[in-house]
Amino acid sequence: MARYSNGESVFSRLARLLEAFEDDKPVITVSELSKRTGLSLPTVSRMVSELVERGWLQRDADRRVWIGLRMWELVSRAAPTRDLVRTATPYMTELSARIGQNVHLSVRQGYEAMFVELLSAPNAVPTVLSGPGARLPLHASAPGLVLLAYAPSGVQEAVLSGALPALSPRTVTDPHALRALLSEIRRTGAAYCPGLIDPANTAIAVPVRSTGREVVAALSAIVPNTEGARSVVPLLRTAGAQVSRALADRNTPKWQPEDGESEGSEDRNSTGPSVRSLSLGLGMFGSQAAAAT
Repeated sequence: MARYSNGESVFSRLARLLEAFEDDKPVITVSELSKRTGLSLPTVSRMVSELVERGWLQRDADRRVWIGLRMWELVSRAAPTRDLVRTATPYMTELSARIGQNVHLSVRQGYEAMFVELLSAPNAVPTVLSGPGARLPLHASAPGLVLLAYAPSGVQEAVLSGALPALSPRTVTDPHALRALLSEIRRTGAAYCPGLIDPANTAIAVPVRSTGREVVAALSAIVPNTEGARSVVPLLRTAGAQVSRALADRNTPKWQPEDGESEGSEDRNSTGPSVRSLSLGLGMFGSQAAAAT
């Protein structure tokens, strides 16, 4: 692979450029791209021009740039969760219509829960995420807790031994308390989290299993934080079981985390997992722009 004089590869610079697009600002100028990437303005301008020609990026007369349709086409064609989302969507749609609230499907990627499908309902309670591709640390959301509870022991120990930043006063940041919570989730088959991120909401999540019974995803809902919230738990369990059976019927290969880590194989820095949104890949695409957990 071609490299620049400083040893950096062409692909590394391309990755830096594409990763500069964030959910909070998906349309940015070439000058801002230069600042975000640390690349010179002439270099960024040249790279952007080539990517625009290929349809990977789009640009207007004011030199503002955003992800192009060609990128959407390539990523959606190869998305590893496509079959999972396709299988789960009918059951998610039925559940959302029945409870009148937001319903989400998440998978584990490293130490984060990544939201691959988000369905919204009219007058649903407000939530915090912007759409498919958004992420939250495993320990700080209901679907993340489900995914962590059934993750390989190496992943669990890495999270428990690392930093556990609080996203709200209800985030469990004590490793012993978190270990007990994960055990309770495995015992009950659900994470019930009133006020975990928003005190007005209750987040509920259940596991989705593959043909081999491994947990490959979490199905979750956000409902008002009232006494009636617990009535959603059995409905969510039923929907989760339906998706699991549908996956078995389709004999869909189980989804695997893209980082390909084995137990204990991934280093975790002292700052712990970050709260960020995926601006590339699934983060720019999805059937509905709902929100979060």
